[in-house]
Amino acid sequence: MIETALLALGLVLLVEGLVYALAPSLVEQMLVALAAIPPEARRLLGLLALVIGLALIWVAKALGA
Repeated sequence: MIETALLALGLVLLVEGLVYALAPSLVEQMLVALAAIPPEARRLLGLLALVIGLALIWVAKALGA
């Protein structure tokens, strides 16, 4: 279980680091675009990302078992 959590955290940091390293100006544009979205829509997007993430983890664990 701890291995999976460390792997997930490492992958998140890898992707985040790549975005900031390769396209820092894109991050600024994304922040401006996000600020234009109403908070309720951002919350819905976050919940959708959470559900998709959980589904992907569930599928990955099922395939690995």
